[in-house]
Amino acid sequence: MSSALAVFRMKKLFTIIAFIWSVALFAQNEQLANNYFEKGEFEKALVIYESLNDKQPGNIFFSQRMAACYQQLQQYAKAEKLLKDKADSTGQPLLLVELGYNYQLQQNMADANKYYEQAIDAVRQNPSFVYTVANTFEKKVLAEQALKAYEVAKQGNPNMNFDYQIALLQGQLGNMELMIESLLNYAYNNPQNLPVVQNQLARFMNEESPESFNDALRKQLLLNTQKTQDLFWNEFLSWYFVQQRDYGKAFIQEKAIYKRDPDSFINIISLARLAVEENEEETAREILSFILENTQDPATLMDANAYILKMDIAKAQEKDYAAIKQRIDILLTQFGVTPYSLDLQILKADFEAFHLKDTQAGITTLNTALKLQLNKYQSAEVKMKLSDILLLDEKFNQAIIYYAQIEEDLKNDPIGHEASLKVARSSYFKGDFDWAQKQLKVLKSSSSQLIANDALELFLLITDNTVEDSTQTALKKFARADFMLYRNKKHEALNEFKNLIATDKTESIQDITRLRLGKLYEQSGQYDLALQYYKEIIDNYAEGIYIDEALFFSAEIYNKRLQDPEKAKPLYEKVLFEHEDSIYFVEARREFRQLRGDITS
Repeated sequence: MSSALAVFRMKKLFTIIAFIWSVALFAQNEQLANNYFEKGEFEKALVIYESLNDKQPGNIFFSQRMAACYQQLQQYAKAEKLLKDKADSTGQPLLLVELGYNYQLQQNMADANKYYEQAIDAVRQNPSFVYTVANTFEKKVLAEQALKAYEVAKQGNPNMNFDYQIALLQGQLGNMELMIESLLNYAYNNPQNLPVVQNQLARFMNEESPESFNDALRKQLLLNTQKTQDLFWNEFLSWYFVQQRDYGKAFIQEKAIYKRDPDSFINIISLARLAVEENEEETAREILSFILENTQDPATLMDANAYILKMDIAKAQEKDYAAIKQRIDILLTQFGVTPYSLDLQILKADFEAFHLKDTQAGITTLNTALKLQLNKYQSAEVKMKLSDILLLDEKFNQAIIYYAQIEEDLKNDPIGHEASLKVARSSYFKGDFDWAQKQLKVLKSSSSQLIANDALELFLLITDNTVEDSTQTALKKFARADFMLYRNKKHEALNEFKNLIATDKTESIQDITRLRLGKLYEQSGQYDLALQYYKEIIDNYAEGIYIDEALFFSAEIYNKRLQDPEKAKPLYEKVLFEHEDSIYFVEARREFRQLRGDITS
């Protein structure tokens, strides 16, 4: 009895294993066929699809792929027979679309349209067929027929809603205003799908020539805002202006929303952060002032004050330092030294060390912060700033130890990658270029684009100057000047860079040295000298890796500092047409379009 049961169980086990094996083999064959198809090896794909079709005759996908293979091999008669037989046996009208397309490939539009109409008639008789029929039309880029299928289905069943699909098809047909109107109506009637609609609109807004589209979208949103008092349209208009990076106009909408819905205040806070991050200082200050006037929330008040302080510090002269220190101390007295005021404490330490030149005070502030109950990310922030100050104080090894702790604690986190970059940069400042190279080689492929770009730039700087000068004499001078910049000794750094150009003829160091000088003069408001150094790069180092920066920075000076758009435009244009891989490409494109008049108010 037990022996028979064991045999039965064994047979059952073998049956299960055989079934699993057959399923796996079938899936493997399907994947192989798909791979051949995608690679354009249609004869090989066809053999496997035929075998799969024999095993699963009810699977229409295999028939469609077989027909596509026949068509690619120009065996249209075989495709026609296959599709007709399958259409007769399954009654699926999507195969009528495939048949029509088979005739279209042979330039026989009369028969093609006949089958297209038959497929649409099937939808007329049974609206539920629209999902497969319209989808097949769309895959064949037959927008007009797909549109008709959706409209016929809606006539047959008014409860069906295809506003979103119809809107996108109108866009494909070039009816942009109709598409915009349809998408906005769909979003209004289906607010849960608002992100989907905005994602689609954002795609069109960022196309190569979006001017007329953006203008039409803005006009339609303004019209909707005026027609109704629904805050939905104010919010949508604010979103539009944020996409255009016009934070001032977005703020106008957010203020209008806040007057009627005080719970929307969080959106104004988010907008302020965005304006700060994008260096839109004037707008950021306006929004932050509004926040300070309209909230009593301690955390919000503290953050707003901290943002304003950071902007003030960036522009401050030495005579302003005492007042700024007093403001920081008053805020910390008001909000207390707690984990909630950590950003303010870090700001205080940074100001003490980098501006007041009191590194010990900065270290003391941070050591006090480390005694608080901090999570690992807060602790990493404090240690990062502590390392920065130790580096400022030329305590290279101690700085690297703290950076390495962060690197170890947050290995796969952007903060950990940032710490790794700072380890490499510390080694570079120290003159240990070989060790810096090892770190940078790994960081070039960082998931953080900003860190990867910075790592690549420093890696190339060291590599290029080591190849040309094995003694690394020029590189050592440059690194020393760079370290002075880090220590906020701009005048000393300026002299070092100028001396490097005058005395060292290492070709690979010349363009980046001019870039540093240009940026230093730009920061001090000496725009004529900044433009002079950028122009030297443009004229003499056009094949170098810093040409896009020289072009973009020059354009920004003419556009935003000297109010000379006619000189800015050709510089932005050069970035667009000659440096598409530049990190400044998107910004250059936006500014160029604005100067050309494509982006309207």
